[in-house]
Amino acid sequence: MTDRIIFVCTLLLAGVYFWATAQIPSLELGDPLGPKAFPRMLGVGLLIAAAMLLAEILRARKKAQSASDSDTLRWEKQHWIVAAVAAWTALYVALFEPLGYMLATLIFLLGLTGYFNRGRHLMNSLTCVLFVIISYASFTKILGVNLARGIIPF
Repeated sequence: MTDRIIFVCTLLLAGVYFWATAQIPSLELGDPLGPKAFPRMLGVGLLIAAAMLLAEILRARKKAQSASDSDTLRWEKQHWIVAAVAAWTALYVALFEPLGYMLATLIFLLGLTGYFNRGRHLMNSLTCVLFVIISYASFTKILGVNLARGIIPF
């Protein structure tokens, strides 16, 4: 049941994403592919992921033990983990603008690596700090993308 809900949500997300991509204005000059090419490739990737999920659903349906077992939704440990990561990601998105890219991303990554890579505090901290610094420098200096500054003055 959960996989079907995720499949429908993925299709809805793909539809909204393609609609939003269509709203990007096309430029007459410059790159022949235009600014829509990369977002459309991401949308196609999302549709491919949805198709793979559908294939897995159909394959699992053939192997289902009984109809009563497949209709019950049991919250096992992995379901709680997925729900917690989704909530953590929602918190990250909510705090992205007020805290800024560097601080919000550092806190987000430290939380995830702290849970999924337990006991390796030094490695987790170094990985998160280096990722934030390198990605911030890459986006702002190389690609010229403005990221949320937040409470950090630089």
